Amino acid sequence: MEKLTNAFTYDEFTTRNFGFVDQAEQDKLKASSVFVCGVGGMGGACLQALARSGIGHFIIADMDVFELSNLNRQVFANLGTVDKEKTRATETAILNINPEAKIDVYDGSWPDHLNGILDRVDIVVNGMDDVAETINLYRQCRLKKLTIIDAYAASLPSVYVTRAGKQTPEERLNYPTKGRPRASWTEEDFSEAFLRELEFVMGCSSSRKYIDMEAGAEMAAGKRSRMSFASMVILTGNMMSYEVINALLDRPSGADNRGYFFNPHTGRTERPPIKPVEWLLRRLAGRAIAKLMD
Repeated sequence: MEKLTNAFTYDEFTTRNFGFVDQAEQDKLKASSVFVCGVGGMGGACLQALARSGIGHFIIADMDVFELSNLNRQVFANLGTVDKEKTRATETAILNINPEAKIDVYDGSWPDHLNGILDRVDIVVNGMDDVAETINLYRQCRLKKLTIIDAYAASLPSVYVTRAGKQTPEERLNYPTKGRPRASWTEEDFSEAFLRELEFVMGCSSSRKYIDMEAGAEMAAGKRSRMSFASMVILTGNMMSYEVINALLDRPSGADNRGYFFNPHTGRTERPPIKPVEWLLRRLAGRAIAKLMD
C-alpha cells in the first residue's frame, strides 16, 4: 500500500474524466462528501463508481459481513472478503482505488450517530433493505434538507431521487408508519410498507414479466430472501451514481421522487403513470400479490 500511495496522484487518477467533467467540476467532486448507507449490492456498486469518479470523502455504514451468497452480485465481495465486515473490506477496496480518499466507517451502531453523520455530508445514498432504518433515514434527511438517491426492490434497474421538500416513499406509498412516532412501529408495519413498495413496482413497471411471481410472493411473505442478480444490481448502482454526480454538480436529472425503471430487455425507460392511473395499477397489483401469497 505504501508503494502504491507514493506512485499515486489524484490528477493522473482522474485525467480521463475530463470531457465528461471539467476541472472545476472535478474539484467539486473531490471536495464532496457522500454518505452511503448499505455497501452491499446496489450501494456497493454505486460507491465503487463514485470512488472511481474521484469523490473525496465517504461515510459508509453497514452492519453485516460478506457471505458466500453475496458473491453473485456485490462488487466488494470475493473469496478474500467472505466473513469479513463489509465496511472494513469496502474501505480497503476503495483505498486501493483512491488512496487519498477520506473514509469514515460505521458499523451496526450507525443509527445512533445519524444526526452527526448527516451534518457532514452533501448527499445520501440508500443501499439498505432495512425498512425501519430507511424510513427513519428519509425523515432525518428531510430535517437536514438533504437529497437521497435510492432504488426500488425491483427486477428491473431503477432509481429515484428525493430532493428536499418532496414526498418520501413513506408519504407517497402511504406506509402504515406515516404520521406515527418510531416507538409505535411494528414488524407488521414494516411488512406492509414493503408490500406497498412491491405493489408500486409491479403495477407501475413491467417488472412482473421478468420475475417468478410465486417466488416474489414468497419474498413478500418473508419466506425467502430477496432475489438479486448481478446485471440488474450493478446497473442499478451505476444509475444511482449518475444521480449523485448530477446532484453534486447541479446538473439536470431525469429522475424525481417517483423515479423510473430501465428495461434492458426492450431498451426502454419506464416511468410511473399519472397519479389516478398509478393508484388503480397499484390496487390491481396488490390484489394479484395477495392472491399469490394466499
